[in-house]
Amino acid sequence: QVQLVESGGGLVQPGGSLRLSCVASGIIFSAYNMKWYRQAPGKQRELVAGISIGGRTNYADSEEGRFTVSRDNTKNTVYLQMNNLRPEDTAVYYCNTQDSWETYWGQGTQVTVSS
Repeated sequence: QVQLVESGGGLVQPGGSLRLSCVASGIIFSAYNMKWYRQAPGKQRELVAGISIGGRTNYADSEEGRFTVSRDNTKNTVYLQMNNLRPEDTAVYYCNTQDSWETYWGQGTQVTVSS
């Protein structure tokens, strides 16, 4: 059974930083591309960042330069380092991967940016 478990969310002031983690189980982690999505209240879920099997990264335009995605295959974990956070970054952040059969999602972790 594939499980993705996110952690690291919380309340942070504008300009602050958070590091999200997503631990995967039930898959050969090193063989999967990983992605981070987020969903703000009343909005559609959107892609934030992705990291490939080989470590190539991609970002949504609004996050590039502020967010960094990385992975540690020895820990089956993908990270999202978020710096210079803005109120508009407030959302539930989800870890995602997929294979030929299914798309997998974590339960999400809430990030709230507010003074």
